[in-house]
Amino acid sequence: MTRLNGLDVVALILIIIGALNWGLVGLFNFDLVATIFGDMSIISRVIYAVVGVSGLYAIVILIKGTKSS
Repeated sequence: MTRLNGLDVVALILIIIGALNWGLVGLFNFDLVATIFGDMSIISRVIYAVVGVSGLYAIVILIKGTKSS
């Protein structure tokens, strides 16, 4: 099993936050990020972008994990 480095852990935490937010949107039509930081404010857009980049980085984590096994 591959060990996770600090960047991997941060990316996975951000992905979990994004997944929970999308779950809230899907189930309750409630966007927690927009509620806290404003609908499409600069801060919320940065959060969405960072979560998206983390999702792309998860592909790297997945590839690393499959190559080591």
